[in-house]
Amino acid sequence: MSKSLVAVVKFHEAYQSVRRALELSDGLAGLKSGDRILIKPNLVSWDFDLPFPPYGVVTTSAVLAALVQVLAEEGFGDITIGEGPLMVPKTIGQAMYKELGYHVLRDRYGVKLVDFNEEKFVQTDLGGLTLHLAESALAADKIINVPVLKTHNQTRVSLGIKNLKGCINRASKMHCHGRDVELSHTFPHIAARLPVALTLIDGVFGLAKGPGPTGTARRLDLLVASRDMLAADVVGAALLGYRASAVEHLTYYARLTGGSVDIHDLELVGEPLEQNIHPLEYDWEWTPDNTGPLGYAKRGITGLAVRKYDSTMCTGCSMLFNPVLVMLMAAFKGEPFPNVELISGKVQQASPGFDYTVLFGLCPYKLNRDNPHIKKAIAIKGCPPDLQEFEQAMREIGIPCNYQDYVQYRHYIFHRYKAADGFDLALFKI
Repeated sequence: MSKSLVAVVKFHEAYQSVRRALELSDGLAGLKSGDRILIKPNLVSWDFDLPFPPYGVVTTSAVLAALVQVLAEEGFGDITIGEGPLMVPKTIGQAMYKELGYHVLRDRYGVKLVDFNEEKFVQTDLGGLTLHLAESALAADKIINVPVLKTHNQTRVSLGIKNLKGCINRASKMHCHGRDVELSHTFPHIAARLPVALTLIDGVFGLAKGPGPTGTARRLDLLVASRDMLAADVVGAALLGYRASAVEHLTYYARLTGGSVDIHDLELVGEPLEQNIHPLEYDWEWTPDNTGPLGYAKRGITGLAVRKYDSTMCTGCSMLFNPVLVMLMAAFKGEPFPNVELISGKVQQASPGFDYTVLFGLCPYKLNRDNPHIKKAIAIKGCPPDLQEFEQAMREIGIPCNYQDYVQYRHYIFHRYKAADGFDLALFKI
């Protein structure tokens, strides 16, 4: 059996680097001139109110534009870019396209820009799992998948297979984070269903403790290309310091499709893999007794137990969990908190012995509203929760949370990225 071909290329100038990656991987061999081609970048979210460092979080516009230019030069004229970003609270896809300069691609090459959240989703049987997939994704003859080289605090890595979770509607995304299903056993079915002809992993930046902007980015200058999506992900995981066999959704996808997660089953071309491995942590460290991030213990915070997030916390809540952690840490003034537990997700249950139990989100509220261990419930029942409601509720029990502390933190993490270290915002504009 022939080995899947995977190219690892150093990123220098965008057009030349992308073209080289496609040539080495024979990446366009599966496309026909009349194909309806959908490009699926990773544009998971943006923030139009607070500073947003996009490095390692979203696909660079430079790589995306170079890909479109190559496709146009090779005679492919029916190109759509599609994504279903996080709705906060309404969809922001078209605003992101404008922010990232994609309108230039529309005007120059006739590329169609589709926000999946604004179009029809089709209920689709994915072999025992029913999800609603974007009509544009199902209508495409071929999909070019352009994820980012990043870690993910719930799935270790977020690469090609994980990127396609953006092709389902909000309810289906929440279902993937269900109480009775394993997250890593849901979204691989999407990847197995869709006609992905090429995966081009954008590793200009890598992200530790991803997938959002509160992770830590590094300039890596790498591209990975393969016509075999699993093979690309196996190599991408290796570059981040992870064996694919230790990443559950990769092994699950391999079982679904008959593929292999053994890197020795691949034909690697381009840059030597071993010289380009950059181990990046995927998770935040919690205390052994699960009372909060390790940083809480180092600061001497007591009287508070924030239970660690799990895979049942969906994206809406997870994007707000970091602000909560920052606000609580900043509220600590040296005195113990008033014996509070905070739980989240769809499976965490209130523990006995706490005077206050914060139910962060609609799911923990539904699960725990009749829990006899709760003395006084503080229910932040939104889906996702409302941070202003959380802030007010904490103040009422003597915890001086202030959203402005999180605003200050966001300014800090944005400004820690220096142009001298290669963090160039121009890479996110066309």
